[in-house]
Amino acid sequence: MIQKPKGTQDVFGVDAQVYKYIESYTDNFMNLYNYGYIKIPTFEETNLFYRGVGESTDIVNKETYDFVDKGGRNMTLRPEFTAGVVRNYIENKFYSEQISKFYYFGSAFRYERPQSGRLREFTQVGVEVFGPKSAYLDAEVISLAYRYLSGLGITNLSVKINSLGDKESRLRYNEVIREYLKNDYDNLCDTCKDRLNKNPLRILDCKYDGERDYIKNAPKTIDYLNDESKEYFENVKKALDLLDIPYTVDASLVRGLDYYSHTVFEVVSNIPELGKANTLCGGGRYDGLVEMLDGPSTPGVGFAMGIERIMTIIKELEAFIPKDTLDVFVMSLEDSGFAYQVVDDLRSNGFSCEIDYTGKNMKGLWKLVSKYEPCFILIIGEDEVKGDYITVKDNNTKEETKVKTSELIDYLDMNI
Repeated sequence: MIQKPKGTQDVFGVDAQVYKYIESYTDNFMNLYNYGYIKIPTFEETNLFYRGVGESTDIVNKETYDFVDKGGRNMTLRPEFTAGVVRNYIENKFYSEQISKFYYFGSAFRYERPQSGRLREFTQVGVEVFGPKSAYLDAEVISLAYRYLSGLGITNLSVKINSLGDKESRLRYNEVIREYLKNDYDNLCDTCKDRLNKNPLRILDCKYDGERDYIKNAPKTIDYLNDESKEYFENVKKALDLLDIPYTVDASLVRGLDYYSHTVFEVVSNIPELGKANTLCGGGRYDGLVEMLDGPSTPGVGFAMGIERIMTIIKELEAFIPKDTLDVFVMSLEDSGFAYQVVDDLRSNGFSCEIDYTGKNMKGLWKLVSKYEPCFILIIGEDEVKGDYITVKDNNTKEETKVKTSELIDYLDMNI
């Protein structure tokens, strides 16, 4: 029997209801901040991610799904959205606008060990903002992520922030951390030994070396910021204070992608059920990425979060479990086809409706009523057809009313 690929999932039942609720919630929430929806291709040229995400990252080194298409072109299933959104920004010349604000909701793909809340095909929601470099904009993006999660009923949220500084600060820090890590070279994993000269910052974020005390005690980026970067970081913190966003400065936070500069952040939830897997969102500023991908120098800031972990939290904590409510179930006890015309008319007028197509008897029909739990049950038999009326039963109060066929829509409009 053919089964779904490892690290993927089918979404149906309650999971589908929660997923669709989050998707709808996202659209409504992003509208509050005036972010426009963007849909980009599921696959892009491989070089986009090598240049944008960074060749020294685990994502590009180990986790991308790469393939050669029938035209001989190297393609990659998107492992994240930022590089693709930047490509779109440059290709469509959005840089002529003062500010561009996007949000996305869709699948991304990484070949990694599947575990709770982490799949090989997963759904990301996130935002990207291009244009002004403003501490207030950093704070808006961070507060957006925090309030988005709060609005889903997720509690015990806090924000961790750090600064990587500008290009000058980062180069300075790279020299310091490279010298520090040389003393630990023999203990580094093979990947990190290669990173030492290319991008030593990535060693601090390694899944293996990053857990060792020697790495945890390494010099911190925040101690090597130049004056301009220090001032910018202070302004971000002041802006967060104005918005009453709870945060702590975590000097060990570097994030796992090469394009970050200045502010980096994570939103975590200290819910006991999550254990160590409590990071729900991550992002930051990436002022050099547009230029790196052949666009004009343009500041950018954004974040991404995985929906699967959020879905798990919502279900485990019962913060919100939506339920699709069926407006009407039609019980047809006659064979003229009239009931099917009623169903079509109801749907055309915006009522969710279901009818049995298998010829069940009364006992079977009432089992379907128990399954669907509709607001109203419409009973249509020979008497109803001859009398041009429909017996309408309120599934909550159990009261029955005979309603003229021509008045059915108005009756349901008033009672649903």
